[in-house]
Amino acid sequence: MTQLGPTNERILVTGGAGFIGARLAGALLDDNDVAVLDSLVAGDRSTVPGDARFIEADLRDADALERAVAEADTVFHEAAVVSVARSVEDPLESHAVNAESTLRLLEAARRHDVRVVLASSAAIYGHPESIPVGEPDRKEPTSPYGLEKLAADHYAHLYHDLYGLDAVPLRYFNVYGPGQSGGDYAGVIRVFVERALNDDPITVHGDGDQTRDFVFVDDVVRANLAAATTDAVGEAYNVGTGESITIRELAELVRDLADANSDIVHAEPREGDIDRSEADVSKARARLDFEPTVSIRDGLDRTVDWYRQRLD
Repeated sequence: MTQLGPTNERILVTGGAGFIGARLAGALLDDNDVAVLDSLVAGDRSTVPGDARFIEADLRDADALERAVAEADTVFHEAAVVSVARSVEDPLESHAVNAESTLRLLEAARRHDVRVVLASSAAIYGHPESIPVGEPDRKEPTSPYGLEKLAADHYAHLYHDLYGLDAVPLRYFNVYGPGQSGGDYAGVIRVFVERALNDDPITVHGDGDQTRDFVFVDDVVRANLAAATTDAVGEAYNVGTGESITIRELAELVRDLADANSDIVHAEPREGDIDRSEADVSKARARLDFEPTVSIRDGLDRTVDWYRQRLD
């Protein structure tokens, strides 16, 4: 099997103490010199692989960011304020981290000729006109977070066109897996699993008919590794599974896999919630050779087992 990702490179992972970033840093360590930059506001230092060099710094620290990028061949930019709710409560802070700091990172990468693979988001699409959602589809974000990710996404494309920077935005759909933090619809799986393992009621907002495309974290890592070596740069790619599940079905599946007796209860819908979401991943398949490999059932089973072991 062909080795995915860069080899013998100096790698920087921003947000590398976070859910996706730590997994990515671990996947890169065997073949590269890896540095992790994280403020530890949301990340956990214990998740950073022991052989990775750790830099505790905020993205808004321009000098620290400049030094870290200057020492890299490739940057995986995972650091962000990832909560839609937090972006609504404090849009200035969210913008400073998600948009301004990403622009500063891209500018440093331009000066030092460093490739950047950056985490964009399905939140840039807002309420899709149809599903599955393709990369050219309408983009009307419904939150500051979505707008900030759209700005970062566009800046990556612009920096490629204007300056020849090798930049690849990856538009993540709903990433999940062991070790995930809570919050929003990605974190809903952690909440459901923890409730089920304690036989507590599982709360579904609204009627539960809303759909999401949940993609396992290991598949997201593989998409990043592919983006780090592709010649098809300057373009954005959806990263999902191309399949969706209703939130009600998700709750039932988690309950079954946890062998729980939890009731499924309904609460008021969340304001601004999107009804349907599902990725068209045909472009990533064709140009990145990306193929999601973990089904929702298998991914949930692995996630439930991980959390169960920590309760025993």
